[in-house]
Amino acid sequence: MIDVITNVNSFINGLVWGWPALVLLAFVGVLMTCMTRFFQLGHFGHWMKNTIGAIFGDRSITKHTEDKSISQFQSLCTALAATVGTGNIVGVASAIAVGGPGAVFWMWLIAFFGMMTNYSENVLGILYRHKNEKGEWCGGAMYYLRDGLGSRKGCAAIGKVLAVLFSCFCLLASFGIGNMSQVNSMVSNVNTAFGIPKLAVGIFLVIAVALVILGGIKVIASVTEKIVPFMVIVYLVGTLVIIFLHIGTIPAVFASIFRGAFSVKSAAAGGMGAGIALAIQQGMKRGVFSNEAGLGSSVMVHSSSNVKEPVRQGMWGIFEVFADTIIVCTLTALSLLSSGLIDLQTGQLTEAGAAIDSNSLMSQAFSQTFGKPGAWFVAIAILLFAYSTVLGWSHYGSTACEYLFKTKSVMVYRVIFVVIVLAGSLMKAQLAWDISDTFNGLMMIPNLIGVLVLSPLVMKCTKNYVNRVIHGQKERPMLSMFPEIQAEQEKGLD
Repeated sequence: MIDVITNVNSFINGLVWGWPALVLLAFVGVLMTCMTRFFQLGHFGHWMKNTIGAIFGDRSITKHTEDKSISQFQSLCTALAATVGTGNIVGVASAIAVGGPGAVFWMWLIAFFGMMTNYSENVLGILYRHKNEKGEWCGGAMYYLRDGLGSRKGCAAIGKVLAVLFSCFCLLASFGIGNMSQVNSMVSNVNTAFGIPKLAVGIFLVIAVALVILGGIKVIASVTEKIVPFMVIVYLVGTLVIIFLHIGTIPAVFASIFRGAFSVKSAAAGGMGAGIALAIQQGMKRGVFSNEAGLGSSVMVHSSSNVKEPVRQGMWGIFEVFADTIIVCTLTALSLLSSGLIDLQTGQLTEAGAAIDSNSLMSQAFSQTFGKPGAWFVAIAILLFAYSTVLGWSHYGSTACEYLFKTKSVMVYRVIFVVIVLAGSLMKAQLAWDISDTFNGLMMIPNLIGVLVLSPLVMKCTKNYVNRVIHGQKERPMLSMFPEIQAEQEKGLD
């Protein structure tokens, strides 16, 4: 059975992560960057001030809500909980091991344009969200596919079909990227570092996950807003220590990244130009696995925010990709490349690096600097990163389940999700990652079609916000595509 699953998954993976899909992913990011006039650069100070900067000066950003919505900070932490996971540690190490240091450059590039893909998803998510029978905000790619793309002339059926397909793929992805691959990495690293049996760790995780996700989005958000800032800061401090201790190698590290990105001899590839292709593919795949820009996933939690301005939530999407890939993944890459496990001239693993499984490269890098406690540190970091990812993705799966089978089905989904945690702790690591890659790609296609078709609306909404908020012009705000919600949200808008 495992062999059949592996073969089928490999075939589908080759289709959804082939060059046409990667080109589509890059094209949408470039298009949205151009249509918003390089918003992530031109308004860098503005979106930084209104995201991470606002946390320290605007109480409304972090204040807990009394209704069914969550605060903007909670939505960011829940989204980051789902994105800042094993992809930032194991995924980056795997990309470098397979694609060479050059993969890091392509990870940066896809993240730069991915900022505006994620921004666009969030803007559309807020514009097309609505409240369910419990009074909770519901939004996501399935809604802007059905109500946005579906509202175009002759596209009603296409919009509904793509919305259902996206929801089905999201439901499956929540068991892959959001569950099995994360749990498998947690269990393996804890087992290696502390010698605790995998089954025991799996049972513990089942209990730890169940206690949170069965309480719904409010409980998930309240937990992630406490875990995420702590785990990110502690991990970044650890990587910075390694980089500082190897500061003399940093110029060579950056040289290897840029050389590997364009060198035909990079990444142990066979054949002219194959090295570049492998570096691009690994960088883009792992970049998307890490920040999820283009998947349409994080918009489902961003849509639960109490924010009124679509562009304001869009800016949190920009920061999300920036923090996840430009900061966390970059520091992971620099600390690994400066550790001596990668030959900076050839871009290949050294003898010491080749003797280690790619999942354990960062653990070895930390061990070389901190000794045995380094391996413990990475194991705990992966435990926290992956645990928070499982919590975030459980909400994505719940949203997809609600769209497909209505609100009453959500609790059934959550119970199944918890059971899958135990299965993920016992399965083969490579298969878990491969299945996750496939489900990611399947989600990506319908979502990117929706963003592409609705791109003029994102441009119009962005221009409306820039004119009103940045340039002080008098215009009616664009807050929702539904007149009744638009009228409700306009009340009390600053």
